[in-house]
Amino acid sequence: MGRWFVRLLEEEGYAVHVRGKGTGMDMEKMAQTCMVIAVAVPIGVTVPVIREVGPLLKEDSLFMDLTSLKKEPVEAMLHFSGAEVVGCHPLFGPGVTSLNGQNVVLCPARGSRWLPWLRDLFRSRGGRVVETTPERHDRAMAVVQGLTHLTTVLMGEVFRESGLSREDLDLVSTPVFRTKLAMIEKVASSPRLYGEMLTMNPYMADVISRCDDCWSRLKKVLGERDADALIERIGHLGDIPGAGRPKPGE
Repeated sequence: MGRWFVRLLEEEGYAVHVRGKGTGMDMEKMAQTCMVIAVAVPIGVTVPVIREVGPLLKEDSLFMDLTSLKKEPVEAMLHFSGAEVVGCHPLFGPGVTSLNGQNVVLCPARGSRWLPWLRDLFRSRGGRVVETTPERHDRAMAVVQGLTHLTTVLMGEVFRESGLSREDLDLVSTPVFRTKLAMIEKVASSPRLYGEMLTMNPYMADVISRCDDCWSRLKKVLGERDADALIERIGHLGDIPGAGRPKPGE
């Protein structure tokens, strides 16, 4: 995502400097040269990097991050710097070539000078900018990302222990199963990313508790082979608060 953000800024005509592990411009020089500093590193090292970089920043600069979680990074940016702070989470992967219709979450935390610029940066490319608090963001991500990837990991583990080979399943696979299998392979290709996403979100405990409750009820219905009860439960799956409301602008 860091490389993706670099491409976006360069396409907009900005000069961009990148620092990686022992590569790129010296961090102190970068902090004095660049008016916007964006942290785009693995979730588990985001706060340590912020702790290192924050004290070097000028107060009139923008300190932001591109992390999937927002509460801890935003708190760290506020604590370790005097700069303006906006947490940012592009809700898509680095393979996306167009921002058109893509969601981007912003968590304004300090200052007002840079926020309009950041909003316009994404909106000018067709991005849908949503502003919220770090807490509300992380609580939503526990479902949007956490529950999604938790069930993917669960399905992958059951698949691995089923005794069936990939070839066995390919012969009888459905389009839906192939989509789910592709998701398992995607998660398996980046174990640190998804492992930290699931373990470092403070609101995952509530999601896991709800999973336990729902699974217990489903196990009871399935154990009793009560088709009518299961049909009723499935029929209520669409009863999501707010479902069917017009989208913004409609």
